[in-house]
Amino acid sequence: MTKEKSCGALVLYKDGYKTELLILKHRLGGHWSFPKGHVEDNETERETAWREVFEETGIKIAICEDFREKVSYSPKPGVRKDVVYFLGCAENKTTNIQVEEVSEIKWVDLSSAHEFLTYYNDKQLLKSAKKYLSEHGI
Repeated sequence: MTKEKSCGALVLYKDGYKTELLILKHRLGGHWSFPKGHVEDNETERETAWREVFEETGIKIAICEDFREKVSYSPKPGVRKDVVYFLGCAENKTTNIQVEEVSEIKWVDLSSAHEFLTYYNDKQLLKSAKKYLSEHGI
């Protein structure tokens, strides 16, 4: 079995009492999810997540140091993929789409974001992130 590893982030933007989550529609597959991509060279997981968010969305983030969740799945027969996700806080909401990989970007209210996500794994990941945010008063 071939193994692949990617990293990404759930990107949040907080404006007063309102917290929004960035989601994107992947050009290949057409599913709504979070920015992520393959680890390159000697990058750390956090470096990969930061770079992928910036490449796909144009957004710079500050990564939360103590939230790290791993999702595993099989994108095709004979391949096992692990994706490590972090929480990231966006400096602003201005986006610049990487058209080769992303067809659309949305900022959605954190409380209803699960309604927009395509895959069960992503909905479970969001649930973990919301729990973390609640427990840490964020």
